[in-house]
Amino acid sequence: MVAAVLAVGAGCSQGEPTAAPSTAATSRVASATSSTSPTPEPRTSSRTTTSRTTTTAPSTTATKPAPSCAERVVARLSPSQRAGQLLMVGVHPSASSAALARQVAAQQLGAVIFLGGWHNGAADVRAVATRLQSAATAGARSRRGVGGLLVAADQEGGQVQQLRGPGFTRLPSARAQASLGTVALQRRATSWAGELKRAGVNVNLAPVADTVPASLGDGNAPIGALDRDFVPGSPSANSRYAAAFVRGALAGGVAPAAKHFPGIGRLRSNTDFSSSGITDPVTTATDPYLAPFRAAIGAGTPLVMVSSARYPKIDPERQAMFSPTVVSGLLRARLGFRGVVITDDVGAAESVAAVPVGERATRFVAAGGDIVLTAQPSQATTMVAALVERAAAQPAFAAQLRASAGRVVALKVRLGLASCGS
Repeated sequence: MVAAVLAVGAGCSQGEPTAAPSTAATSRVASATSSTSPTPEPRTSSRTTTSRTTTTAPSTTATKPAPSCAERVVARLSPSQRAGQLLMVGVHPSASSAALARQVAAQQLGAVIFLGGWHNGAADVRAVATRLQSAATAGARSRRGVGGLLVAADQEGGQVQQLRGPGFTRLPSARAQASLGTVALQRRATSWAGELKRAGVNVNLAPVADTVPASLGDGNAPIGALDRDFVPGSPSANSRYAAAFVRGALAGGVAPAAKHFPGIGRLRSNTDFSSSGITDPVTTATDPYLAPFRAAIGAGTPLVMVSSARYPKIDPERQAMFSPTVVSGLLRARLGFRGVVITDDVGAAESVAAVPVGERATRFVAAGGDIVLTAQPSQATTMVAALVERAAAQPAFAAQLRASAGRVVALKVRLGLASCGS
C-alpha cells in the first residue's frame, strides 16, 4: 500500500469535484492492451474435370498482426532501457530534485512518485514534475521514442493525501466519499484528477479496492484503522465506489491504480511496517472480496497494485507480488486484466526487507508484473542491473521484460507521453 500515513513513505490516494466524465476521455487513458487483427479463415476450393478432381490445399500462412505503437517503440530499446522503464522511484521534498533529474536521464527511468508529504501546493509540485519531465524528454533521442515520465501520487483522501496546499482540495476519507453516492463521487474524482493533471501528475495510486470485514474493523492496521475502505464488510458496495472513482479519474485525464490486490483488508499488520501479521489465511481465488478489483478492471483502470502480503490459499509459497499464481494466473488470466501491474513499495517496506534488492525486481517481473515501485531511488541501479543480467541469462525472462516494457509504454502512449516517431 506504500506508506499508510501522510508524511511517511508512499501511501495511496484519490482525486476531487468537477464535471461528469466523458466516454472519450475515459478511453484515452484506458487499460493498455494490444490490438490484434483477425486471422482469415483458410479457404478450400475444388475443381472437377473429366479426368480428375483437384483440391487446393488450404494456406498455412497466417496473417500476423501488425506490431502496435508500443511494440515498435520497445523493439528499438536496449535491455537496459527496457529495464529502466519498469522503475518508479520516490521524489521526496527533502531530497534534491536536480539530482533525481540527472538519475532519470542517466538510467532512463520510466516513472516517479511524490512521497513524504508535499504541503506547499500545486505550484511546487508542478515545478518539480516539469524538471523531471524535462530530464526524461531531453534524452528522448537515446530513448528512441519512450519520451516522458509516469508521474504518480497517492491522493486517496483522509489520512493518505501526499499533495496538499493551494491548488489541491483537502480530500475526505474513503468512508466519507461513500456518503456522497456514486454519481457525486465520480464527478468529484474527475475534478480531483484535474487538479493532479494541472500539477503535472498523471497517475494516482487510488482507489483502494480492499474490503475490511466488519468484525475486524480497526483491527486491520493498513485500511480499517485509517478509514481507507469505502464501506466496511461490503465488497458489493466497495465495487460500486471503486468503479465510480476509476471512471471519474479517467475522465479527468489521470490514470488510476486499484489496490492492493488481492486485498489487504483481512490483515492485522501493515506491510510497510511489519513482516509479521501480513498473512491472509482466508482469501481464495474465488473469494467475494475480489469483486471490487473486478469492478475496477471493468471500469477501465489502467493499473492494478499488488500487495506484498501472503495468501496461502492462493499460493502457499510466495508473497503476492512475487507469485505467478497471483499475478499471471489470478489477476491476468482469471480476472482478465491486461494493463500495467505495479508493486506496492519494495524500497522501504518491512515486508520485503529479507529479499535482496535486485530480486525484488526480478521476482516481480518473472511473476508477470510491470512497474517496480521503490521509495528509495538509490535502489534503482541495483534493480536495473539485476533485470538486465537475468534477461541476458534467460531468454524467457528477456521476453517477459520486453512484454512488461511494452505494457508500460502502451500506457504512456495513451497518456500522450510517448510516440512512435523516430
